[in-house]
Amino acid sequence: MGRDVSQGAFTRDDRVRYRQKVRRCLDVFALMLDDFGFDADRPMTGLEIELNLVDSAAEPAMRNEEILADIADPLFQTELGQFNLELNAEPRLIEGTGFADYEHDLRGSLSRADERAAKSDAKIVLVGILPTLTEGHLVEDNLSTNERYRVLNDQIVGARGEDIELDIRGVEQLQTHTDSIAPEAACTSLQFHLQVAPDSFADYWNASQAIAGVQVAIGANSPFLYGRQLWAETRIALFQQATDTRPDELKAQGVRPRVWFGERWITSIFDLFEENVRYFPPLLPICEDEDPVEVLHAGGVPQLGELRLHNGTVYRWNRPVYDIMNGRPHLRVENRVLPAGPTVVDMLANAAFYFGLARGLAEADRPIWSQLTFSSAEENFHAAARRGLDAALHWPGLGDVPVTRLVLEQLLPTAAAGLDGFGVAPAQRDRLLGIIEQRCRTGRNGAVWQTEAVWAAERHHGMDRAAALHHMVQRYAELQRANEPVHTWPVN
Repeated sequence: MGRDVSQGAFTRDDRVRYRQKVRRCLDVFALMLDDFGFDADRPMTGLEIELNLVDSAAEPAMRNEEILADIADPLFQTELGQFNLELNAEPRLIEGTGFADYEHDLRGSLSRADERAAKSDAKIVLVGILPTLTEGHLVEDNLSTNERYRVLNDQIVGARGEDIELDIRGVEQLQTHTDSIAPEAACTSLQFHLQVAPDSFADYWNASQAIAGVQVAIGANSPFLYGRQLWAETRIALFQQATDTRPDELKAQGVRPRVWFGERWITSIFDLFEENVRYFPPLLPICEDEDPVEVLHAGGVPQLGELRLHNGTVYRWNRPVYDIMNGRPHLRVENRVLPAGPTVVDMLANAAFYFGLARGLAEADRPIWSQLTFSSAEENFHAAARRGLDAALHWPGLGDVPVTRLVLEQLLPTAAAGLDGFGVAPAQRDRLLGIIEQRCRTGRNGAVWQTEAVWAAERHHGMDRAAALHHMVQRYAELQRANEPVHTWPVN
């Protein structure tokens, strides 16, 4: 949903016209899948990182507009909250030294952005949920000034018709409510894009769904919200609840949530777009001038603007993407399950693990989704979000197994083979997957480090929870800049 939106009030006619246009786009997309030349010769990858801005006291800094103007780099964009930015890395191949190129570019971009942020008494922190956020920070007045966020807020809250309830029960418990989608701004994520051919899209999406729980367990980095320790990856529950358009009655009827794991393995990317159209009413019924049928018949490449906009308001954890680059259409899996941080090298280790494992499983002789039920994949996802590295996941041939054992004994070799298939340099492969291995052996990821650091501040230094969280964020920000993986960070 990265486009600008200025229209705030939609009529009944707008919604009828948009629904018809979306269905027309869907019909054209089906025709394109049958006989159109999609770009898939050399699969490109991409990364998006959502960032937090904090001031010298580790409080959220509501200054993204002025900082973005100072950065003056099109790779940086606004995000939902005024304390958020988003960095979009340049797409690239990961063969050879692609991961090293990512690391060099990301560190350079973040360093330059930090220099500009310092002029506004702010700095960048890469973390799934900023631990010093309070309910007073996450209010409608602190949404970014771009009108699209206000419109989206109005449509989601209007569709629900009542306050949004947050009820997250983990180590501690949070129960509160909000009259806006502002709490969603707390959810800062790391998103991977993987370009795939139409005939292999279903394999890659199914593989991505099957490993979503493993990814979350290994990469969890969001244990605190509003001063409470909740899930290892609290972002999963918060994102789903903060954008839920359903009152209790619609939940009881089985209406699907906008933040959605899905409900079945697929056979084509068309299945996902068709589900979007069938299950989800439009939030932003804005029509383009393009007639996709005419464009297709004239030999052009349809933009399918309405279908893409609608897809952007259905928040699948693995989202299908149709896009056009240099005049050629392509398809991508957008993997959205992971939090930002803790460091650039940690995020690239997560990327290597995902890209390699997705390819290894997608191209396996016996598909994992033929052995694992979809409901088990979803249960794994939520178990991993709750318990992180302590989770036990269900896996074919093993039953319920500790996630660390599953990764060390089975999934790391599969990921390594997948990276070999991409042509990743062995030194890059071994360095990044070695970080995943050491997280499993040490039992420490970002969520574990955060909780241990807060406990140490409370128990050994006599701090209350608020002071401990601020102290932890200050230390986290310092350690982050050295770019050493989080499993090596000292707690004290």
